[in-house]
Amino acid sequence: TRDVVISARDVRRASTTYLRRRERVTLDNLMHLALIASDNAAARVLARATGLGTKEFVQSMNMKANELGLQDTQFVDPSGLHEDNLSTPYDVARLITAASREPAIARIMRNRTYRLRTSRRGLTIRNTNRLLRGRYSIQAGKTGYIDEAGYCLAAVIKLPNRDPLAVVVLGAGSNSGRFREVHRLVDWVSTKGQSLIEPVTLRAD
Repeated sequence: TRDVVISARDVRRASTTYLRRRERVTLDNLMHLALIASDNAAARVLARATGLGTKEFVQSMNMKANELGLQDTQFVDPSGLHEDNLSTPYDVARLITAASREPAIARIMRNRTYRLRTSRRGLTIRNTNRLLRGRYSIQAGKTGYIDEAGYCLAAVIKLPNRDPLAVVVLGAGSNSGRFREVHRLVDWVSTKGQSLIEPVTLRAD
């Protein structure tokens, strides 16, 4: 895939980034950085690489959200850092379900670690999703954090003899807390939940 040169603007005020200005990075490696390491600057660079301005790219994000039926979701920036990005647990569940059905995206999300090279150096990145190192079969998953939203996590988990389960935790008080909440939710569904809730198909077409 083609290379993109990292600018000072790309890495400015990024809460998490492995990127350095003036180095060249492939689009494929930028995807891995964004989806595995939650690299906010990588998300910005991917948006810039489309050739659209930030406003136009965000409009395309919201159009895609509308296509997926995310009725209570609003994006205002590509990186996810802006406090005015809004969504709901149900919409996030639909979004992660859609991601799990895109083979290229889901495959990247399932990497526990990944080695890549920029034009200047080699890097090894580690997935921020600890569920990949646990007991569940993860089909897709993504972590997120900003001060206003707390620690968040969305994942699609394949349980034995059941349809894939979309699990969303928003506003957890700590990094480890969001994973504990997932375990509680999955354990509940595996024991009591099946008899108390009616299965819902989260269509993502």
